Amino acid sequence: MITYEEVNAAQQAWCDALVKIGQLKEEGGDYKAFANEVLSSAYNYDNGKVFFKPTLAYGDQTFRNDKKGALAYFIGGDPDYPNDKGFALTPWVKARYDNAGEKNEGIQIYGSVAITMGNVWVTGKDGKEVMVDKTWVFKKGKDGKLRIIVHKSALPFTPQTK
Repeated sequence: MITYEEVNAAQQAWCDALVKIGQLKEEGGDYKAFANEVLSSAYNYDNGKVFFKPTLAYGDQTFRNDKKGALAYFIGGDPDYPNDKGFALTPWVKARYDNAGEKNEGIQIYGSVAITMGNVWVTGKDGKEVMVDKTWVFKKGKDGKLRIIVHKSALPFTPQTK
């Protein structure tokens, strides 16, 4: 059984890893290896399926159902994904999440699966904060670790005025 504490810890770990990827790039560290490690530890790519819809992906590369596509989204540099510039390389200096509702209302737990819905807030070096709508589904593996099996992101809809 998954606990609310595990889900919240997994969400915060994802936010921290996003910041660290960009920090490593800025410091000349091995951000590529770290990003690949994050995809293995935080996502289910090495154990099964993952449905990943990144924030800024579109067209025929909207969905990243394999690790290669997810890595390209986070760090760029893959000629098979020419539109990816590396979302994690902005760099973000801070990232936080909040789930919909009060306390843990934005988390649903069903045995070894948990669903969250809310927002991730990322802050750039310029101090500007960007909000991204986020839905995650986590599955607890046989090793007891939570891994993301569904990751859907989108920028909030802004109504157009005439």
